Amino acid sequence: MSGESEPEPTALSPAERAIVGLIDEDALVALTTALVEAPSENPGGTEGAAVAVLEKSCRALGLTVDVREAAPQRPNLVATLTGGDGPGLMFLGHSDVVPAGPYWTADPYTVRTHDGRLYGRGTTDMKGGLAAVVAAMAAVSRAAEFGVELSGPVRLVCTADEEEHGLGVRDFVSRPADHDFLGCVVAEPTDLQVVRGCRGASYIEIDVTGRAAHSGRPADGRSAIDAAAAIVELIRADSEHLTGSLDDLLGCGTWNVGTIQGGQGISVVAPSCSLGIDRRLMPDEDPHVIAEELRKTIRDNGIDTDGISVDVRVTMEMPGFATAADHPLVTAAVGSVTDAGTVTSVGGWSAACDGGFVSRDLGIPSIVLGPGNINTDAHQPDESVAIADLVTAARAYALAALRLLGTTPARP
Repeated sequence: MSGESEPEPTALSPAERAIVGLIDEDALVALTTALVEAPSENPGGTEGAAVAVLEKSCRALGLTVDVREAAPQRPNLVATLTGGDGPGLMFLGHSDVVPAGPYWTADPYTVRTHDGRLYGRGTTDMKGGLAAVVAAMAAVSRAAEFGVELSGPVRLVCTADEEEHGLGVRDFVSRPADHDFLGCVVAEPTDLQVVRGCRGASYIEIDVTGRAAHSGRPADGRSAIDAAAAIVELIRADSEHLTGSLDDLLGCGTWNVGTIQGGQGISVVAPSCSLGIDRRLMPDEDPHVIAEELRKTIRDNGIDTDGISVDVRVTMEMPGFATAADHPLVTAAVGSVTDAGTVTSVGGWSAACDGGFVSRDLGIPSIVLGPGNINTDAHQPDESVAIADLVTAARAYALAALRLLGTTPARP
């Protein structure tokens, strides 16, 4: 690749410049390609193929690698570059991808290159980000050659099942931690912008049970569809209420009724109806509390009475998080991306990610920062990522690790 299209870092120390210069674009592209060509669609429990590729690469670098199943055939990987006894820096990613789906112009699991971009399912979300972390760790592993030691470890955590129910990250945070970390960088696609806060996500499912009757005498029955419609109106009203108080970083929680199924036949009063609801969460919100408040509102409005029963349950939750704008993790990330050669900004994200669990359950300040654009590149046909962005991400990750953990030993 020509260096003419790659901005040169301008504010690096000689050691930083030398270490960042070790990042191998060809190796980075090769690892991204190998990861994409090891399909790991979710659902399906097929993450093992991609994890095997990642494990082989990390072991070749001399990293300490631990692979264990979060669920049958759904492995998590933890790869560690050892450092001093101080707090470390964690990078977080996931091995699963959404199904390829239709309308691709070529095989989604055979990577192709065109106009400086890699095309394939997972290039952006988020195997390119995983490869960039490994490339950064490869460079930082040689820091001692340039007089820099690490005050703590650099760790890559790759989880399974992020795209569905978070089995991998739930298992990871449930295990005793063996080290402290000053921060976590989630390598999800942010177009190399520094995201210091994310809303969380939850699924709330509602089953309404009524009583069937002949449609010629609807008063003899109790329509579950009518009751479900009334619940949808309560949700709509709460949606409007939430918009009245907006957070500067993340806006507000939101409701979306994504699915509705019900009824037995056109000539029958509906005996059942189910709603599938997405509730996006602010960092301080608990979906179980929200579900209980919804149950109470349903009762208070007389919906859950007179032959109608309603069951409300949370079937998925992913917490949100917010890290202070002046936290060293945020400022180091901004400086590192800038000095890696691109313009960045600091903001919030409407999407959710595994970083919420790391922040909430482990108390580790988190940000999201990665190559690719989640809105224009991810979860769609002909997913792609710019090779230049992969390189910039790897440089930024390496610089962040050096600036947060790097020390220059005093000479005797």
